[in-house]
Amino acid sequence: ELRHRASPWQRNLGYPLAMLGLLALTGISVLIVCFHVLELLLDDAAMPRGIQDASLGQVSFSIFGSFGAALQVVLIFYLMLSSVVGFYSSPLFMRLLPKRQDTPLPKIIGNCVSLLVLSSALPVFSRTLGITRFDLLGDFGRFDWLGNFYIIFLYNMGFAALTTLCLVKRVTRAVQEELIRAFGEDR
Repeated sequence: ELRHRASPWQRNLGYPLAMLGLLALTGISVLIVCFHVLELLLDDAAMPRGIQDASLGQVSFSIFGSFGAALQVVLIFYLMLSSVVGFYSSPLFMRLLPKRQDTPLPKIIGNCVSLLVLSSALPVFSRTLGITRFDLLGDFGRFDWLGNFYIIFLYNMGFAALTTLCLVKRVTRAVQEELIRAFGEDR
């Protein structure tokens, strides 16, 4: 219904550009994670342990300089938004989604707790995936399990495989539907 009420510019330019942007961000994050998996296999320094004696501004956290740092920020915001969307679209937590002017206080408290847990896990999540090495001044690298190669390797491989699977499934399903609609076999 919203798609039909949208202007032609929004329908023909806005939605495709948004989809291409999401596709690009997902592809970039998968490529960074795959690169991190290769780093894990080749170098022990790629493990997401804490950086000792590295104060802010003295150590570059990106190999691409300012552009890389900006890309990391954009990817972290993308991961945050996709985590929230994925959380609220899961069948278990779909009932927690607030409704406009009709949300009881326990549901608001549940949403606050859920968003707090998601936002607290984001630095560890982005660091474990190799998207950033920045500690966010919380010493998140001091968790003991961040030194376990097998957990980090399987976590990265699982993220890359499942994200690629979702991406391929979503893109191929849309292409299949358009081909079926174009050939008129949907009737």
